[in-house]
Amino acid sequence: MSRLEETIAKVECLDEDAMAAARDRQARLTKPPGSLGRLEEIAVQVAGVQRRARPDVTRKAVFVMAGDHGVVAQGVTAYPQTVTVQMLANFAAGGAAINVLAGWAGARVVVVDVGVAGDAGPSEGILRRRVGCGTGDLSVGPAMTRDEAGKAVAVGMEVFEAELVSGLDLVAIGDMGIGNTTASAAIIAAITRRPPGEVVGRGTGIDDEVLARKTAVIERALVVNEPDADDALDVLAKVGGFEIGALAGVSLAAAAHRVPVVIDGVISGAAALLAVGLAPRATDFMIAGHLSTEPGHRAALARLGLKPILDLGMRLGEGTGAVLAMGIVEAAVRAMNEMATFDEAGVSGALEE
Repeated sequence: MSRLEETIAKVECLDEDAMAAARDRQARLTKPPGSLGRLEEIAVQVAGVQRRARPDVTRKAVFVMAGDHGVVAQGVTAYPQTVTVQMLANFAAGGAAINVLAGWAGARVVVVDVGVAGDAGPSEGILRRRVGCGTGDLSVGPAMTRDEAGKAVAVGMEVFEAELVSGLDLVAIGDMGIGNTTASAAIIAAITRRPPGEVVGRGTGIDDEVLARKTAVIERALVVNEPDADDALDVLAKVGGFEIGALAGVSLAAAAHRVPVVIDGVISGAAALLAVGLAPRATDFMIAGHLSTEPGHRAALARLGLKPILDLGMRLGEGTGAVLAMGIVEAAVRAMNEMATFDEAGVSGALEE
């Protein structure tokens, strides 16, 4: 059995006993039943993930996977590919949005170069796990080989498990890579079987002309490559990206080790679709952090059956929306764990007869 197969085999169901105990505690807290809305649902889900009626989400990390895409040669983005390398330096220096927001959330930032095209050079704080030097142009042929797709997923699993040694209770996934909204839209179109025009978005802020070109490029990629919607590795190899595969790997490993994972925007949503394609039960371990303005993200969440916590008009990536939602997840768990019950507080229960 391969490492991927072993990881998939470890993705089990949520713990119904822990969830029942969490619901019972929610019913006895000093509040009207259901009055904390989704906070109660989130806390119960986390209890089921961690197999503990009173879970803990103290130790947090966000995994930011970086990679480049050959499809940028088709003029589908407003930024040059050199930005990816420059942003790696910014991450290392602590100057990116994810550094600021992760600091607020108390989450450590793990940045991984899975396949950046440029020479980023040695940089403290950036893990080098390159599968390749950027992907191929998905509009003229496969983005990568199936073997490379498997290696990309393995990178995510390996990085997660290495970080697990330092303790992980809750993780978020994010991305960096010029051209990756094109690859993500192609993945989402392939798996959901929706027309590219319904899932492609403006990414870095492209105009109408470039948006039309981007849509046509994805349409051509799907015709040229014929990705198999029922084979997640085939979809990743044909129209994906190294960093997207690695994010799928993080999601799988998190589920296998019973750690809830907060997904970010459209790139993370595409990765989540791939992870669930490999291990259908993985969706139970996922929490949708926010709703991106990218239309493909809404399609991905609909397919996954996930409801976003936040809707702030964000589309930055990097894991920023997911890290913001981590604060809500922690609040949900702490409310369940730390509020007094009616008995503890000496308060008469509203439903007592």
